[in-house]
Amino acid sequence: VSSIFTQIINRKIPAHIVHENDFCIAFMDIMPIKKGHVLVVPKLEVDYIFDLPLDVYQELFHFARQVSNSIKKVFKCNRVGLSIIGFEVPHCHIHLVPMNKIEDMNFNLKHATTNSELVKVANEISLNINI
Repeated sequence: VSSIFTQIINRKIPAHIVHENDFCIAFMDIMPIKKGHVLVVPKLEVDYIFDLPLDVYQELFHFARQVSNSIKKVFKCNRVGLSIIGFEVPHCHIHLVPMNKIEDMNFNLKHATTNSELVKVANEISLNINI
């Protein structure tokens, strides 16, 4: 059975997609720890990030950098935090979170959000990506 992320990649499950290329996809986390929380996922379904082929691994981080630069513009934050945890979904992924202080990266504080909010933020981030 394919992961929930592969199902999003294959458009079997809807998501608020921010950016996509041949190797990666970025979409809004539906239970964000902070407004603007984005997931960056390689299209190749591999559970552990360090098991990715080197070219896909490098592309993933290049792609994450593009998305994080856009998040920083949209949210005018001090930093965009990056976290790779890997336990919730067996498909490696990067969390990008706008941050102004270390407490902004607290994964124990999930925030309910609305569909319209996710659409709005996804569009803002998408419009600010420089390829």
